Amino acid sequence: MSELHDTAKFAREASYIMASLGSDVKNKALANVALALRDSKEEIFAANKTDLEEAEKNALETPLIKRLKFNEDKLNDVISGIESLIDLEDPVGKVTLRTTLDDGLELTRVTCPIGVIGVIFESRPDALVQIASLCIKSGNAVFLKGGSEAINTNKALAAVISKAGVDAGLPEGWLNLLTLRSEIADMLKLDEYIDLIIPRGSNSFVQYIMQNTNIAVLGHADGVCHTYIDSEADTDLAIKVALDAKTQYVSVCNATETFLVNEALKDSFLPGFIKALQDAGVEVFGDDYVSETFGVNKAEEWHHEYLAMKCSVKIVKDIDEAIAHINHYGSGHTDAIITANKASAERFMTMVDSGSVLVNCSTRFADGFRYGFGAEVGIATSKIHARGPVGLEGLVSYKYRLVGNGDIVGPYCDGSKKFKHIHHEI
Repeated sequence: MSELHDTAKFAREASYIMASLGSDVKNKALANVALALRDSKEEIFAANKTDLEEAEKNALETPLIKRLKFNEDKLNDVISGIESLIDLEDPVGKVTLRTTLDDGLELTRVTCPIGVIGVIFESRPDALVQIASLCIKSGNAVFLKGGSEAINTNKALAAVISKAGVDAGLPEGWLNLLTLRSEIADMLKLDEYIDLIIPRGSNSFVQYIMQNTNIAVLGHADGVCHTYIDSEADTDLAIKVALDAKTQYVSVCNATETFLVNEALKDSFLPGFIKALQDAGVEVFGDDYVSETFGVNKAEEWHHEYLAMKCSVKIVKDIDEAIAHINHYGSGHTDAIITANKASAERFMTMVDSGSVLVNCSTRFADGFRYGFGAEVGIATSKIHARGPVGLEGLVSYKYRLVGNGDIVGPYCDGSKKFKHIHHEI
């Protein structure tokens, strides 16, 4: 048997203990992690500096280097996320259904941890902290595989977080870091011990994972996000929101990549909008009209995640064409409409098939921390069992508990007894 097989078996045993921990132990562990990260920051920053130097030596693209950087600001952000998790209600042990089947025969449905989760994520060390913290609060054991560019930072973070958790009462083996790409294929074979895989990356990568494992997969695909500017939009508001959605932080999956502009605005609004984007340093790609009118390069691919100071702009005749474009070319991540028409806003939110649909605000809001989830393990573009930013609720399942007193099925089958099925409010 491989070493990873033995590690997974150990993690499975740890998951049973994690599921039994009370809120006090989990919150103590989170507080301990926050403190340990602060105390170990110089060691972590030094490891990150090594990764950054190697990335620059290998000419890693600028957006990826921005994701890779773990500095004081990133540390403060992840610690704020941990502190907000502590304040959140424990997602485990919540009764979500209560039914009296018959006198003295009581059924409840109660939330419980998933068990052992494997998360494969990009070169963002802060993601490791967020995922580990969410797994503590939700009572799950976890395997973590980050991008190779962040290997030194991830090792430093995982060591600090694992020890801080164990020191606070978590079981040994609750957190496991994979460092080799070859270990991904090995992990995908461990369906006996791992309950859920969460891959974060391109759609092709997510599809590869799904096709090469018997483990359930919660897909986090690419973020081809749109903002549609309606004919009844407040144009000043539209420019403000659009610039934030594109430029506030470009190397993230919830940045807008394509702007759809209603054709009624092509003379009054579009010239100023294109100029505002270009003045902000954004390279614009356009459809035939935008390309010819404003002398910009033609957009060759509408399903495209730039992750850079680049965007596409397309003219659409109405809201229905905008919705059709988004549903065809989008990734089901996050899409927004800018409009003063409430009926149009409602139509957009109903018809666009995405995990997050927004009205008159930046797509950058689509985030677990900003939604009040504490943090997120990713943004799921699938529909089962969680969708959109996956926080604590996406990391728990449930079990049914039935308590009786010597009850048997026979009398209900021969008709001598009947179920009452009294449903109680929770």
